[in-house]
Amino acid sequence: MVALPQDLPGSPEYVSKLRYAWRVCSVTSLGLVLIGVSGSTLNVALPEVVRHFHADAFASGWILLAFLLVNTATLVFFGRVADLLGRREVYLAGFALFTVASLLAGLSPNVWFLIAMRALQAIGAAMILANGTVIITDAFPPDRLSQGMGVYIGTLSVAQLAGPTLGGLVAETAGWQWIFWVNVPAGVIALVWGAFTLRKVGRGPREPVDALGNLIVFAVLSAALIALSEAGSRGPGSPVVLVGAAVTVVLIPLLIVVERRASHPVLNVRLFGERVLAFANLASFCNALARASLILLVALYFQAARGVDAVTAALGVLPVPVGMALASPVAGALGRRISPYALSVGGALLSTSGLGILMLNTAPATPYWVIGAGLFLCGCGSGAFLTGNTTQVMKALPAGSLGVVNGFRLMVMNVGIVLSVALTLSVLTSAVSPALRAQVYAGTLSRMSPVAVDQLMDGFRRTYGVLFCVALTGALLAALARKRRARLAG
Repeated sequence: MVALPQDLPGSPEYVSKLRYAWRVCSVTSLGLVLIGVSGSTLNVALPEVVRHFHADAFASGWILLAFLLVNTATLVFFGRVADLLGRREVYLAGFALFTVASLLAGLSPNVWFLIAMRALQAIGAAMILANGTVIITDAFPPDRLSQGMGVYIGTLSVAQLAGPTLGGLVAETAGWQWIFWVNVPAGVIALVWGAFTLRKVGRGPREPVDALGNLIVFAVLSAALIALSEAGSRGPGSPVVLVGAAVTVVLIPLLIVVERRASHPVLNVRLFGERVLAFANLASFCNALARASLILLVALYFQAARGVDAVTAALGVLPVPVGMALASPVAGALGRRISPYALSVGGALLSTSGLGILMLNTAPATPYWVIGAGLFLCGCGSGAFLTGNTTQVMKALPAGSLGVVNGFRLMVMNVGIVLSVALTLSVLTSAVSPALRAQVYAGTLSRMSPVAVDQLMDGFRRTYGVLFCVALTGALLAALARKRRARLAG
C-alpha cells in the first residue's frame, strides 16, 4: 500500500496524530502506574497486612491470588465488552471502579472483606489492562509504535520502582490501610485526565459475549489455583488438592467443546494459529511465570530469612524495577533499528541469567551485591522482553478484533502471573513445617530457630531453580517466534 501524503512523517497530519498519540500514552501509562504501584506495594507490605488480620496461610495467599484470578478471568471479557460498548467508556469505567474498590479495601473489617475488595479492584484493572495496549496501538503511527510501547512498558517499571519503597514506608509509618488509599487520588487524576484526553470511538458491531466460556475459564483457574496453593501446605495427596486437580482436568475438555461451538468464543485459539503469535504468546506466558513473583519472593527472603523491616526489604528489591525502568525505554528506542524479535530473545536470555545467579547464591549471609546483580539482570531482561514481545505480537494481530485478541494475549500472560504466585508460594512454603508457614507470610520466621531458617533456604533455592527452568524454556520459545522465510520460486 502506497503511503498517502498526510501519512508521511513531517506532514501536519502526521505531527498532529503523533502529538495526540503521546497524550494517549500519558493516559494509558497512568493506568499502568496505578495498577503496578498497587500490586508492588502489597508484595512488600503483605506481612504487615497478615499480622494486622492474624490471617492464616490460606487467607494470606489469597490476598494476592484473588486479584490475579479475577483479573485474569475477566480480561478477554472486557476486551469484547469494549469492542461493543466503546473502548473509551470501558477504560474510564475501569479507573472509577478501581478507585472505589481501593477506598473500600482500606476500610476492611476483616481479611475476607479485603479479599473481596481485591477481587473488585481486579475487575477495574481488567477494564484498564484489556484496553490500554489497543488504545496505544490505534493511536501511534506504525513506525513509532515501538517507541510508544517502550514508554508504556517503562511506566510499569517506574510503578514497580516506586511501589516497593512506597509500600515499605507506608506500612511502617502510616499503616496498612494507606497501601490502598494512596490509589484514590491517583485514580481520580487518571479518570479526569483520561476523560479530557481520549477521543470517543464508534462502537463495533453488536456481537454476543461468551458468558458461559468466561464462567468456565474462571472455574478452571479457580480450581487450579486452589489445588496449586494447597499442594505446598497440605501435600499433593490432600483431598482439597485432588478435588481441585480433578475439577481442572474435567473442565478443560468441556471448555474446548464450548468454545468450538460458541459464535464469538472467549478463547478463539484459531486467531493464534500463526507461528509468530503462537510462540510469542507461549514465551510471554513463561516470562510472566518466571518474573511475576520475583519481587514478592525476594521481599519475603529479606523479611522472613534476614529479619529486616519492610522499608529495608523494599530497598532490597529495587534492582528489579530499576533494571526494567532502564531497559524498557532503551529497548523502545532501539526498536527502530533492532527487530522486536531480537529484543524479545535477548531480554529472555538476560532474565534467565539473572535467575541463574540467584539460584546459585541463596543463603542468609549472601553478599547483597550478588543478589542485587541477579535482580538487576532479571529486571533488564524483563523490560527488554516485554517491549519487544508486546510490539511483536501487536504488529501481528488481525485488525478486525484487536480488543478480544489483545485481551487473550493479556490473559495468557496473566495466567502465567497467577500461576507464578501460587507456584512460588507453594514450593517455598513446602520446605518448612505446616506450623511455621504462617510465619513465612508474616515475615517473622527469622525469630524462630536457625533450623527453620535453613529449611526455608532450601525452599528458596528450590523455587529459584523452578523459575530458572521456566525462564530458559521461555527463551527457547521466544527464539522460535520467528516467521519462516518464504522459499524462492523455481
